[in-house]
Amino acid sequence: MKDLSIIIVNWNTRDLLACSLQSVYETAGGLEFEVFVVDNASTDGGAQMVRERFPQVHLIENRENVGFARANNQAIRQSQGCPACPEQGRREPSRRSRYVLLLNSDTEVYPGALETMVQFMERHPQAGGCGPRLLNADGTLQPSCHPMLTPEREFWRLMFFDRLWRRAIYVQERWDWEAPRPVEVIKGACFLLRRAALDQVGLLDEGYFMYTEEMDLCYRLLQARWQLWWVPQAVVKHYGEASSRQVAEAMYVQLYRSKVQFYRKFGGPRRADRFKRLIRLAYEPRLAVAALGAFFSPALAARAGTYRRLLAELPLM
Repeated sequence: MKDLSIIIVNWNTRDLLACSLQSVYETAGGLEFEVFVVDNASTDGGAQMVRERFPQVHLIENRENVGFARANNQAIRQSQGCPACPEQGRREPSRRSRYVLLLNSDTEVYPGALETMVQFMERHPQAGGCGPRLLNADGTLQPSCHPMLTPEREFWRLMFFDRLWRRAIYVQERWDWEAPRPVEVIKGACFLLRRAALDQVGLLDEGYFMYTEEMDLCYRLLQARWQLWWVPQAVVKHYGEASSRQVAEAMYVQLYRSKVQFYRKFGGPRRADRFKRLIRLAYEPRLAVAALGAFFSPALAARAGTYRRLLAELPLM
């Protein structure tokens, strides 16, 4: 049985993907692992790069961008030899890895990180998943987990009230970086999952095209009484939003579309509508300020356009 199946979804991040794969193979230590790259119809030669430089990788090439959740699920199913997926082949149950790692293509894995997370999961059988300490490109701490969000917590964060009292985010910079601690939501940039937990609660919800799918999965894991942990001794650098930055305005709107979808799924139409009202209350003043500033700044003009599009599409979400 393999220790770990590592799954990376790629969309036009060829060079970052190459660095990420290199870091995986250089730092995995004694783990027995396999790597899957799911390419979502990239146009920058990323799939060709994988074939040439990393022939040991299991490469899945999609003819269109099927989204983050569906692409990850493709590889998860292949890693466990899904009988319902004949094009992916079959695999004996004994060959299934014990853990699945969802890893962004714009990450760099530090030495020992993968072994540290796997060893933590081995010592904590009630842990359904864990995540590392994430760093920004400049080495500063990047938020890698947060409380389970509610419409009110989202509004609190958007109004910058967290600067007065932290309700929507954790104060990770004050945590002990030598002590793992339980959390509620782990960022999908690097998320190690127990195969048995996935078998129980199911895979990522493919109704999400991008964003919030990891919060959905964390919610289901917690509901099933699995624990989620932040393991700071494991370190991964995350450059951040390398794919979504290419279509920034569309992805900004997609972020809120996914959140509305989450609240509707786990709270019904009334909760989703309450969230949309709070979003409008938070963004109408932002649009007004950005629109005024647009006369002096191209950046604010672009921001005003994004806010305007979000508010226009909000009733349809």
